[in-house]
Amino acid sequence: MSFSLSDIGKVVRDSLSSEHRDYTSGSLRKAVLLLSIPMILEMSMESVFALVDIFFVGRLGKEAVATVGLTESVLTVIYTVAIGLSMAATAMVARRIGEKKPQAAAHAAGQSILLSIIFTLAISLSGALAASSILRLMGAGPSTVAAGTAYTRIEFGGCIVIVLLFLINGIFRGAGNAAMAMWSLWIANGCNILLCPLLIHFFGLPGAAIATTAGRGAGVCFQLYHLLRGSPMLPKLPRIVPDRKVMAGLLKIAWSGTVQFFINSASWIVMTRLIAQFQDVAIAGYLVSIRILIFFLLPAWGMSNAAATLVGQSLGAGLPGRAVRSVRTTAIYNGVFMAAVTLISFSCAVPIVGFLNKDPAVEVIAVRALRIISLGYIFYGVGMVLTNAFNGAGDTLTPMIINLFCFWLFQIPLGWLLADYFHYGPTGVFIAILLTESTLTVVSLVVFSRGKWKKVKI
Repeated sequence: MSFSLSDIGKVVRDSLSSEHRDYTSGSLRKAVLLLSIPMILEMSMESVFALVDIFFVGRLGKEAVATVGLTESVLTVIYTVAIGLSMAATAMVARRIGEKKPQAAAHAAGQSILLSIIFTLAISLSGALAASSILRLMGAGPSTVAAGTAYTRIEFGGCIVIVLLFLINGIFRGAGNAAMAMWSLWIANGCNILLCPLLIHFFGLPGAAIATTAGRGAGVCFQLYHLLRGSPMLPKLPRIVPDRKVMAGLLKIAWSGTVQFFINSASWIVMTRLIAQFQDVAIAGYLVSIRILIFFLLPAWGMSNAAATLVGQSLGAGLPGRAVRSVRTTAIYNGVFMAAVTLISFSCAVPIVGFLNKDPAVEVIAVRALRIISLGYIFYGVGMVLTNAFNGAGDTLTPMIINLFCFWLFQIPLGWLLADYFHYGPTGVFIAILLTESTLTVVSLVVFSRGKWKKVKI
């Protein structure tokens, strides 16, 4: 199948509309593109969130940069809950859509929203009350704690909008409406870009947290409006009354999905803590590089989300062969994309870092980290597709076990050995990240080829 320039333009236009489509038949390449384009743009906006904050906050000094980075490291726990619930919603909604049961899909969506609110409120309150303790626990110095406690408190206090933004976008993606998920992130990010410099000017570092929370809140309002309005692919949400059977099904997927990403996120917290022993300049350099890494990885994650939708809907329609082919096609596209990103990251590391940071000492660490970690980009891209394929099938347990092995039994010990025992310092941590992500992809490919994920019932 080949595309002319006019065909490509039509595919792009179609992908950005909310028109109902059946992804269980027809061209897989076109299906991947129709889902991937808005998903890539959606995740690009999520990555811009991180860069906008670090761009404006970077002008406030290294204590402010360290505060944002350390807070984000701990907030990954919240992101973990959000992603776990989101993948459960995506898998169940996609399976019901594939079975041609849109009312059941809308019911599952409502139950997932109820679950997210219950879980998030307790975490949000605890984090807001313990803001200063969290920063100290993460190794922040006294000046960073003093400057950053208000920022951390606001970020944790607004966690509900983080979770709902992730969750409802997962619902839209499961229904095949990737464009709606994209527009919600664009609205959220647009508000953040407008508010961030203004509120930082008036309120300093806490203004960045207020801007981010308000921006995400605007995106959530947009999502809820369309959920309550309904569409041909996902009917109007029914009255949300607890349904123990559906909630149990969601929790069955979500708990291992949450643990899966908690294992991943917690390992990143430990790796950040390993870096923290080399003082604030090392933390700042590492976290600037991670922001850049996320900027490139989130679009790839967006493309890999197409695999979750296609796998879920294909299995719901009783087409496991189509599910396998969709994963293969998406992995090839993502691998090619990440190969191009590798060249950009390695050759342009200095100007990219310089755009976000003006401290020469921080720049040295950030450039080194970016060049080392970017060598594994192709592996990261393919690994994301495989992970999302498992999750889209509702088999969140398999990647959970793989993550446990790769991150906790391999990456953390290796990072400590290279950084402390062999005295490579921060460079040892960067090498450990590269080797771990590459190993995870190889292990995932072997397990995926066995095909047990095709038999998971939701």
